Amino acid sequence: MKLLVAALASELQAFPAELPGFDRLVTGPGKLMAAHALTRALDAKRYDEIVVVGTAGAVSDDIESGIYEVGAAIQHDVQDLDGVIGQHVGLPALLQTGREGVTIATGDSFVDDADAVARIRSLGGVLVDMETFALVWVAQRFDVPIRVLRVVSDRAQDGATQLWDDVVAACSAELWEHVRREYGV
Repeated sequence: MKLLVAALASELQAFPAELPGFDRLVTGPGKLMAAHALTRALDAKRYDEIVVVGTAGAVSDDIESGIYEVGAAIQHDVQDLDGVIGQHVGLPALLQTGREGVTIATGDSFVDDADAVARIRSLGGVLVDMETFALVWVAQRFDVPIRVLRVVSDRAQDGATQLWDDVVAACSAELWEHVRREYGV
């Protein structure tokens, strides 16, 4: 059995309510909610794979619209005792998913300004979201393989919050078609 995970129900709106071979988990937005929800789910049941789907902002000019496999996750909203941005006091700076793909920068705020985008680019992130780092960290603690599929919803610049509201339905449909093809459901 696999676990299909999204932060928000709206990111799963195009998916059927029942998906053979998958349980469904909506975590809520942000790192803490994601970590808590996934930990509770993995405490209750063993899964063969976690499949995370959802939206992400693009922070690199090289990233076009479409779906991206995430290969690594960093945090853009933490700093260590020396003030180094992207370094956490007690967590690794980079988590690998075990798959080939892009690097996503996770933080607990919706990125929609040029200064934040520049900071994230300097850390090596090409996409930005609010949950991936936490989800990968929890999956690794439980030794469950994780796959993260993110569809570009916006350019993470001024006005991105309004744009996201308008495009989430189309993003969900794109993700559903991708999962349907990849997993034969």
